[in-house]
Amino acid sequence: MAVPARHPRRPGLPGGWPAAGAGGPRLDRGHRGWGVPAVSTAALLPVVAVAAATWLLVPARPLPTARRAPPTWSAHVPEEGWLRRGRWLWAGLAGAAVWGWLGGPLGLLLAPVAGLGVWWLAAQSESARQRRRHALASAQLPHLVALLAATLRSGAAVETGLGLVCDALPGEAADRLSAVRARIAVGIDPGDAWGGVATDPVLGALGRTLSRSHRTGAAAADAVASLGEELAAARRAQAEDRARAVGVKAALPLGLCLLPSFILLGIVPTVAGLVTMVLRT
Repeated sequence: MAVPARHPRRPGLPGGWPAAGAGGPRLDRGHRGWGVPAVSTAALLPVVAVAAATWLLVPARPLPTARRAPPTWSAHVPEEGWLRRGRWLWAGLAGAAVWGWLGGPLGLLLAPVAGLGVWWLAAQSESARQRRRHALASAQLPHLVALLAATLRSGAAVETGLGLVCDALPGEAADRLSAVRARIAVGIDPGDAWGGVATDPVLGALGRTLSRSHRTGAAAADAVASLGEELAAARRAQAEDRARAVGVKAALPLGLCLLPSFILLGIVPTVAGLVTMVLRT
C-alpha cells in the first residue's frame, strides 16, 4: 500500500513535499506551521508560573546597609501590592498564553494587546492595606475638618489650626495633613502646598478649598465649615447605603438556609400525602 506523496494544492493547504524513496511506500513529510511555538510556549508556562509565585510569595530581604527613604510631602503615596508589583510578569504571562492558545498571525497580533490590557489593570489595582488606609482616612476626615473650622472661626491661622487639629485628632487623616503642614513650615507657598493634594482621593476636597481660599483671599473658616458639613452628610449617606446593602446581601444566604426546611416541612409532606392517596385508590 502506498501513501500519496503529494496532495493537490487547495485553498489554505500547502503543496506536499517531494516523495522520499523510490520503489517503496512513498511518504510525505508533515508540514510544520505555527504549532511548534505554541507547544514550546505551553511547556514554558508552568515553569514561569511557578517562578512568578515564588518571587511574589517569598519576601525579599533588604540589604543590611539599605536605609529607609525619607517620607515625601505628598499625602498620596501609592503602595504596590503583589498584583501591582508583578504587573510586568502578569503582562508577559497573558501575552504568552494568548500566543500559545491562538498561535499564528492572530496570536502574534493579539498577544501584545492582551499583555498591555493586563498590565494596565494590574497597575490600577491597590493593595488591601492601601484600601484600608483610605477608608480610615475618609472616616476621620469629617471630624478633622469640623474641628479645623472651629479653630479658624476662633481666629487662629490656617497653619496654627492645622497643627492643633493634627495634635488633637491623631490618625491616618492627621498624618496626611502633617505632610502638608511640614511643607508649609519650610517656606512653601500655602497655595502650592494645598494644590499639591488637590488630586488626593481623601484630602482633595480640603486641598482645593484651602488653595482657592488662599488664592482669592476669602475667609477660609466659612468654606471649611461648609466642606465639613458636606463631608459629614456624605459619610452618613454612605453609612445608610451600607446598612441597606446588608439586607440585600443577606437575602440569598438566608434563603439558602431556609430552603431545606421549606422543602422538608412544606413540600415533602404534601408529596407524601398525594402519593399515599394515589396508592390507596
